[in-house]
Amino acid sequence: MKKISLVFLFVLFNAICFAQVKTQTVTRSSILFHIKNLGITVDGTLAGFKGEIKFDEANLTGSSILASVETNTIDTDNGTRNDHLKSDSYFDVTKYPSITLKSVSFKHIAGNKFTGTFNLTIKDKTNTVTIPFTYTETGSVAEFKGEFQIERTDYGVGGHSLVMSNDVIIDHDLTTSK
Repeated sequence: MKKISLVFLFVLFNAICFAQVKTQTVTRSSILFHIKNLGITVDGTLAGFKGEIKFDEANLTGSSILASVETNTIDTDNGTRNDHLKSDSYFDVTKYPSITLKSVSFKHIAGNKFTGTFNLTIKDKTNTVTIPFTYTETGSVAEFKGEFQIERTDYGVGGHSLVMSNDVIIDHDLTTSK
């Protein structure tokens, strides 16, 4: 009887630890960025979000996020600036049509607060970033929301400039159905 109980516990433990995390469908996405240029904050958006999100706050080890946005969708509400940002001096959208983000790990902080370690690739340059976010479930809907900062020159975007900040703040807000 003890052997059967131990076998049952072992099977149950493995089932819990290696349970598949269900893919969530993205129903709404908002990717905003903010950068200072000549001391003035310039805001913009990136669209064309595609992603495979498998997130379970009870199974962070089995969770994963793979996401991308299309670089040719960059919009700062200024056509001339948008064209300049799409050029090879900045995002080179012809050669590098997307920016990708791939999760490495997740950590629960407290309540609905988490951090994720991700590989962020822009223009074929990949760096590891830590992204704090909140995860809130309401019925069959979940929301991921947060903000993080990167250094644009780490990705070869825009070169060195005396008037443009190196710091770029990125806000993300995604809604998924579970």
